[in-house]
Amino acid sequence: MTYVLITGASAGIGEVFARTLAAQKQNLILVARREDRLVTLAAELSEQHDVKVEVLAADLATADGTEKVSSTVAASGWKLNGLINNAGFGDRGAFTELSLERQLSMIQVNVTSLVSLTWRLIPNLQESTGAFIINVASTAAFQAGPKMAIYYATKAFVLSLSEALHEELKDAGVAVSALCPGATESEFAAEAHMTDTRLFKAGTMPAEAVVRKALARRRTAIVIPGLRNLLMVWSGKFSPRLITRRLAGWLQA
Repeated sequence: MTYVLITGASAGIGEVFARTLAAQKQNLILVARREDRLVTLAAELSEQHDVKVEVLAADLATADGTEKVSSTVAASGWKLNGLINNAGFGDRGAFTELSLERQLSMIQVNVTSLVSLTWRLIPNLQESTGAFIINVASTAAFQAGPKMAIYYATKAFVLSLSEALHEELKDAGVAVSALCPGATESEFAAEAHMTDTRLFKAGTMPAEAVVRKALARRRTAIVIPGLRNLLMVWSGKFSPRLITRRLAGWLQA
């Protein structure tokens, strides 16, 4: 029996990953802070799809969060054939106006915990045939983001790391992919205080469509779901960075 471990599984894209994979008869390990929501989701998916769903409450904003996850996986003897690093958050505001604590917590969840958990679980993944890692980045990874400086920087890190690991691990049988969605229907916008921005007012992509694309192309280094998002990323490659960063700042207004 093998499992796919999903972080940030209690809502948004993470929850949709869980629902989609359960419908494909994939056993799951759901990780998030909100244990009550995980328990409810796990019970629903187990009953509907006759799969094994484990719940692991952990706070990845803390230094020992990934240690708790990896040690529980090892102690329980759970074999992994997939890891989806979905946990993450953003916040809108000037670098000097957002609290330092908030921004360091963002780095901890979006970068440090992702790196730690991936490093700890790769040996487990290498024991399965056809194993994969999906790291949820963002179209924000492709340029600097005034008014969301730390969030954009963390996603640039995730993209760069994922591309490197894609090359390093492919001969070891583990596919690594960076999922780079744009504005998506989820709790992210409300948590990041972005519901009134030009970016989200222009429309969002259903989380279900994002997840379908991610899973279908899980062995591709970079996955950008949605034609609009793809065109924005590619147009940015031919524009001066001065233009792309100012455009990103404009979209946050």
